[in-house]
Amino acid sequence: MPIIKLAFSPCPNDTFIFAAMVHGSIDTEGLEFEYRMEDVEKLNHLAMDGAMDMVKVSYHAFLHLSPVYRLLDSGSALGFGNGPLLISKEKYSIGDLDDLMVAIPGEYTTAHLLLKLLAPRIQRKKILVFNEIEDAILKDEVDAGVIIHENRFTYERKGLQKITDLGETYENLTHCPIPLGGIIAQKKLGEETLDKLNRVMHRSVAFAMDNPGSVMDFVRCNAQEMEDEVMLKHIHLYVNNYTLDLGPVGKNAIARLFELALENNLIHNA
Repeated sequence: MPIIKLAFSPCPNDTFIFAAMVHGSIDTEGLEFEYRMEDVEKLNHLAMDGAMDMVKVSYHAFLHLSPVYRLLDSGSALGFGNGPLLISKEKYSIGDLDDLMVAIPGEYTTAHLLLKLLAPRIQRKKILVFNEIEDAILKDEVDAGVIIHENRFTYERKGLQKITDLGETYENLTHCPIPLGGIIAQKKLGEETLDKLNRVMHRSVAFAMDNPGSVMDFVRCNAQEMEDEVMLKHIHLYVNNYTLDLGPVGKNAIARLFELALENNLIHNA
């Protein structure tokens, strides 16, 4: 069996769900994993380049990748109350941003897709690594920014303020959970291997949920000096029952995002 080239982010929710898999704490059905960690937008581009067998990507990216990748049933970051926030230093409304510079955490992030869907008049954008956006606003390099991940828990203490919760707006529009990111694997691996990966991913998530203490060392060593409180909030926000199994509700939410993106001409036909 060939080694599976795997990529995910060092964010706590990813390291939490992948720890058991990469450390052999569960039955991997003979599969071995060679893994690397990258920022979310780098992961999207690795998938687009076909460089990895299995990779965590933004659902925005998956809309472009679905012809050649299979979405796994487990491992997704999808839910209510965990979407991206649009923030600034000055007090703005969304309408004030039409001619201002807004930082985004990547062209193919779901955060950017939601911004395009919900604030289509914003045209001036600057792509930054997600954890650089707060400082860019504070230094007046950009006027506002879309934040994701643990920055939801840190922006206020830095004196920044929320313009709007893009996730909440999306939820009110669709009445669906927000599909943020998911685990995909190349279809060319074949159905047998893809089915194995699906089962192994489920076991890895279930192990972490049932044995959080066993995986937290791996989470901490990759959490980039993050405070324990923020790290745990991050996991609790992004790891939930949809992470264990998308189920009909999760799959319907992804289909709804596809529909909205196509209706608004934001992706090519997938």
